[in-house]
Amino acid sequence: MAEVVKLRAAKKRLARAKDAAQGTVNASRFGRTKAQKALEEAEAARARAALDAHRRDP
Repeated sequence: MAEVVKLRAAKKRLARAKDAAQGTVNASRFGRTKAQKALEEAEAARARAALDAHRRDP
């Protein structure tokens, strides 16, 4: 005897799996970890500070 499958639930399950796969692709393509973002922000702040330290007053 065949197993009874609820089509609505099967469609939702398939959509969730598809969304999760797309999310993984997007995370690998565009995502950065919180530590990476903080490091880049700190480097930018350090560069701004170095530039401001060498600025001449008008």
